Amino acid sequence: MAEKWGAERAQPVSVGPPRRGMSRAERARQARNNRKRRLARGLSLALLIMVAVGAVFLGSKLWHGMSGSGSDYAGEGVADVVIQVHDGDSTTAIGETLQDHKVVATVKAFVDAAQGNEAISAIQPGFYKVRTEIPAANAVERLADPESRVGKLTIPEGRQLDDITDVKTNAVTAGIFSLISQASCVELDGEQRCVSVDDLRAAAGSAPPAALAVPEWATGPVTAMGGDHRRLEGLIAAGTWNVDPAASAQDILTTLISTSSTMYTQGGLLDTAAAMNMSPYQILTVASLVQRESKPQDFAKVARVIYNRLADHRKLEFDSTVNYSLDRQEVATTDADRAQVTPWNTYASEGLPQTPICSPGTDALVAAEHPAPGDWLYFVTIDLQGTTLFTRDYDEHLANIELAQRNGVLDSAR
Repeated sequence: MAEKWGAERAQPVSVGPPRRGMSRAERARQARNNRKRRLARGLSLALLIMVAVGAVFLGSKLWHGMSGSGSDYAGEGVADVVIQVHDGDSTTAIGETLQDHKVVATVKAFVDAAQGNEAISAIQPGFYKVRTEIPAANAVERLADPESRVGKLTIPEGRQLDDITDVKTNAVTAGIFSLISQASCVELDGEQRCVSVDDLRAAAGSAPPAALAVPEWATGPVTAMGGDHRRLEGLIAAGTWNVDPAASAQDILTTLISTSSTMYTQGGLLDTAAAMNMSPYQILTVASLVQRESKPQDFAKVARVIYNRLADHRKLEFDSTVNYSLDRQEVATTDADRAQVTPWNTYASEGLPQTPICSPGTDALVAAEHPAPGDWLYFVTIDLQGTTLFTRDYDEHLANIELAQRNGVLDSAR
């Protein structure tokens, strides 16, 4: 049985080409290829490790920057710097600004330090002087301090670009240029820096209207004034604004004019002008006259007098338009002053002055847009309390003038 089983057992069958031995050259080539493959796998693994380490490092850096992990600066800081808080900034957004300017080490450190601080929660948009590389708690303290705010500009209603002097008292009222210059002043590391009035006046007269963001509805009148800096009168609105102490004179003016133009538009000036068949610039000019000629209780009546006299082709004959180019304040003017022909003198020329004569407030603008009903052609202030009488009758107006003179209202100091 054994021999029979062995004789019938199937024999293995070879598959593929017959084997043969490799030459020495072939074995060397194979070894080189194996080394190359091992080297490539090693380089790929090293590169993968480097990418992984880099990702971990970057993630750690971002985590430390945004989340903090407790890192913070120490000491009194390195240098003064001005940062801006924008309208609507959250505490985190303020922290990011501070970190970008190297004021605080991390956003989280600032957010943690500001937690529960009501002054930070209620912080106003604007510019603030702080120091670089200070503890987050110090940054919070500085931002909460009203003295740290810089660049805050308040323009009262009725101010003109240039300073004016009271004829009787010689008191000087700072003009808008002076107010801007004062607001731009900041002391950085012991050095006082301000944008000068001269630079502001030069930029106002020389920069192209488009570069100053003059609105389209004012471009024609502004261009017609040539290089006179007063061409920008009225285009910087009364109110409270933020001035970047680091900006140039032209950039500051551009920002103020642009923001003011937006405010005028949002207040309905363009729509009202269209409804009244006037230009927005004309209404702005009327409002400036209303502001300088009367008290708030009489704004709407004075606006009506202006429109009535324009409709009758009468000269306005406002002393405020005489005083404007003379940079002074005086209730009465002299015959010589009234005889001077200027772009603003409404005794010498019919119609509105060529520019506004100040920055009118909201109430004066409303009065110019919505004048009181009436047929008055004349008005005069008759006492030092500001009582003003309105009439259409010229003889009655002359009687009112005599009353004002007796009360010492129309006396000139010259």
